[in-house]
Amino acid sequence: METKIYLALYKNKRSWLKEPVKAFSDWLTRKLTKGQYSHCEIAVQKTVFTRGSHYEQESYFECYSSSVQDGGVRCKEINLTGEKWDLIPLKHVTESQVKGYFEQTKGMAYDWWGAIGVVLGIKQKRSKFFCSEWCFNALYQSESGWRFSPNDLAVMVRN
Repeated sequence: METKIYLALYKNKRSWLKEPVKAFSDWLTRKLTKGQYSHCEIAVQKTVFTRGSHYEQESYFECYSSSVQDGGVRCKEINLTGEKWDLIPLKHVTESQVKGYFEQTKGMAYDWWGAIGVVLGIKQKRSKFFCSEWCFNALYQSESGWRFSPNDLAVMVRN
């Protein structure tokens, strides 16, 4: 079975009452980058077969990025169904490409100054990453991701 890989773009608007810090961070990211997305992931769709009275196919997403909430570069299972995310298929990206870059960078810290610098055009530390920087670098096998926001990346991969 073919592995499907996506750029997952977070567009949900959190509750200002329940999660004020996250809501503000998402709002600020969208405002400064002039778009609807505040975060991105590279999502590898995994399919498993479960056995009951007959075999059933279930899928989940193994997501790779650099996350503020998780302290930096990580991989974790995220539910990408519903209205919170947009998924853009990545046809020319392999799972081994994504995992290879992840192995080189896993555990590296989140780049707060770089995330701010993407708006100001300021290059930041090479040992830290923000989400779209990490995703760009993994997708394009580059070190130039520091220049792009999740909204920039969405436009690039759609074209």
